[in-house]
Amino acid sequence: MHPHAFVTGFAMRAFFTLAILAGAPVLVTAQSTCSSDGQPSAVAVYERFINADCDTCWISAPSHVPGPSALVVDWVVPARMGDDAPLSAAATRDALIRLQELKRPIPEQTDSYITDTGSPTVASGQLRVAEGPAFNDYLGTGIRFTQPDNTATSYHFTMLLVEAIPVGVEGSPVPRNLVRNSLHGVWQRDEGAGAKGSRTWMENRPMRIPDGAQSERLRLVGWVQDAQGRLVAGAQSVCR
Repeated sequence: MHPHAFVTGFAMRAFFTLAILAGAPVLVTAQSTCSSDGQPSAVAVYERFINADCDTCWISAPSHVPGPSALVVDWVVPARMGDDAPLSAAATRDALIRLQELKRPIPEQTDSYITDTGSPTVASGQLRVAEGPAFNDYLGTGIRFTQPDNTATSYHFTMLLVEAIPVGVEGSPVPRNLVRNSLHGVWQRDEGAGAKGSRTWMENRPMRIPDGAQSERLRLVGWVQDAQGRLVAGAQSVCR
């Protein structure tokens, strides 16, 4: 492919993702885009961590079953055996970074962590995630958050590219959202902006599709936390 053709094609897909995220009336095929439109907002994020050395952990049912209003994601953590680990093909260094953020050790087998609002009085915002079609091992992705008011000046966002694994695939006894790539960041507004500041933040990025991931099963999971670490919004894309 000519380099110019690659750049032009990628730019077009980036444009579609931006337009989809903003809600613009762009004409696309039914299979080309996925978003969280019409889906209920999550009240908790349930993260499951699996040690890549544990060959039976993938095929063992988790002890806890999260409720339908929780976002569920599965991390496979690199461990002692490295590339020789039974689950090494699904392991990602992003899992190690996430454990460090949570101040949790690498599990000997499995571990889980739940993030929720922490209080029924926490104000929630509106979150939207959207993805464009896969192109040259990349996926155009975006996350948009509208806060409930203008009082907060910073939020931490997480956006994960996950592969939706159905029950029975590779022996899994439960459906999984296997993390394939991740993006984390902080939206910060100048405190002097006050009520004049924008209530909406957006982030649009091409995310690389790792080797072995099936692009037709890729989805986005995203959430936003306030300065106290409480969940204020969560969303997952669905392909129509």
